[in-house]
Amino acid sequence: MPDLDPEDSKLITLARAARARIEALEGAAVRDGDGRTYAAANVSLPSLSLTALQLAVAQAVAAGARKLEAAAVVTEGSTVDEASLAVVRDLTPGIPVHLATPNGTPVKTVTAR
Repeated sequence: MPDLDPEDSKLITLARAARARIEALEGAAVRDGDGRTYAAANVSLPSLSLTALQLAVAQAVAAGARKLEAAAVVTEGSTVDEASLAVVRDLTPGIPVHLATPNGTPVKTVTAR
């Protein structure tokens, strides 16, 4: 995996922190078109279930973001699930989504197409 842009590395750091804060399965962070960042952990309640990336995108939209520049997901899994990629595509198709391990090591980058 090539070195990430410092701003994309920051997304991984924010996603790791969101995940660790509540000992969640995954954390995610997004950067909007104005450079603002939003971080979240997955939510699993009896009546609501959101991936970390879905929640981070929802926070960005609720704050007025109209497009995204990049996203990161920190998880023990080996892929970014389709439901997460779909919500990214809804706002901005084609952005990079970086997948990293819980210790912050980038694994791969996928494109939300």
